[in-house]
Amino acid sequence: MKRREFISLLGGGAAATWPLTSRAQQGDSKRGIGVLMGAAATKLGETYLAAFFSRLEELGWKKDRNARIEVRWWTGGPEQMRPVVAGLLAFSPDVIMVFSNLALAVLKPLAGKVPVVFVGVGDPVGDGFVESLARPGGNITGFAGNEGPMGSKWLEVLNETVPHLTRVLTIFHPETPIHQAFQRSIEGAAPRMNVEVIPGGVHDAAEIERAVSSFAKNENGGIIVLPHAITWANNELFVALELRHRLPAVYATEESVTTGGLVSYGQDFVDNFRKTAEYVDRILRGEKPSDLPVQQPTKYKLAFNLKTAKAIGLTVPPTLLARADKVIE
Repeated sequence: MKRREFISLLGGGAAATWPLTSRAQQGDSKRGIGVLMGAAATKLGETYLAAFFSRLEELGWKKDRNARIEVRWWTGGPEQMRPVVAGLLAFSPDVIMVFSNLALAVLKPLAGKVPVVFVGVGDPVGDGFVESLARPGGNITGFAGNEGPMGSKWLEVLNETVPHLTRVLTIFHPETPIHQAFQRSIEGAAPRMNVEVIPGGVHDAAEIERAVSSFAKNENGGIIVLPHAITWANNELFVALELRHRLPAVYATEESVTTGGLVSYGQDFVDNFRKTAEYVDRILRGEKPSDLPVQQPTKYKLAFNLKTAKAIGLTVPPTLLARADKVIE
């Protein structure tokens, strides 16, 4: 979806700046929908958000007709985001949709009793966001992200894709519990594949570039880019480094392959954002978050970019391509 079409979907010219602002007055009978996108305002994030609003429209919620909408994107670190979240809550939303562990961690202690529906949050029980998947309790529910064992699956995909793979760099955010679980899963699976795992903890673009450039000095390597607000925000950098160093990488989202990454395996985020809109609709119509179980990913996609494979001198095995859901040629 083009940016102009995306903006039009959200309400036309009045919504053409970031973040979206509401002109509704106190006492307006429209229902308030707050959105906290725990990632930078990239094309990838816009695609996900467009899917969310498209489904809301299908369910009858239209901006400036019966819904007030306020969107905030992630900028800076948690300290910088607290006043941003406070501003979103001042909008008096009836429900908030939030994307990513980082954003939910900032929102949760500030949200009070405002219902919250999350998407793309890994291990919501372990991070203390909900009591359990079946009975989330409180005012928070939603759609979970990948679980810890998924780390070994990304390693398997990379190992099958890249002949003679002996070394793997994992790009992860060391303070995020689900990333620690991914890392343990990858390291646990590595011996049976005869692969050495090199941890690459990062917090910004400079650390990403240093980690990848240092790793690329030796041969037979590949990269696992774990899903996170930081890695999503630097997707274009990863693709550039992959091509510059002829270093194959596996990603968690198909959209990363669409923009030039080699291979991805992961949940269908567009589908999950649409399902998140359905939970928002149910809450606006009177259901409680505590009565809506947290749902786990059910749809996964394997995608390859053969243009990138050719550029880095790699031939993807035909058996893998036959299993792919999407192949860019």
